[in-house]
Amino acid sequence: MSTSNAVTAIPAADSAAASAHFHAALRFETDCSDVSGALASGAPGFVLLDVRSPALFAQGHVPGAVNLPHGKLVESKLVDYPLDTLFVTYCAGPHCNGATRAALRLAQMGRPVKVMIGGITGWLDEGFELAASDKGRQQATREVATS
Repeated sequence: MSTSNAVTAIPAADSAAASAHFHAALRFETDCSDVSGALASGAPGFVLLDVRSPALFAQGHVPGAVNLPHGKLVESKLVDYPLDTLFVTYCAGPHCNGATRAALRLAQMGRPVKVMIGGITGWLDEGFELAASDKGRQQATREVATS
């Protein structure tokens, strides 16, 4: 098979290099399905951080997530978590870099961290439900009533 196109113009990496690359990628990220399964187990082994604004968190978030906007992520907010606590960050979706910004801050603080790729968009695409605070439900109800 010697078809040349944009996909095949650069040869694929050998198996050892591909294995190393993909193994490394999984050290930095996880996906919505894996997070959902871990949360459902009752002992996920990580703290899930929604790094969006409190208003967006109130409107809908992954059940079990803790809201800590990436701009307010400082060591003093983490004192209740042991230093080896794994954090998994997420934001709105693939169009948002808030989860990456939060992961960078956590890593700079010496904290273990992964990003949940897809964020809220990915969560919903997988068919998972969001939780909303009472304040968020009331706001959504007002928005529907006024439209």
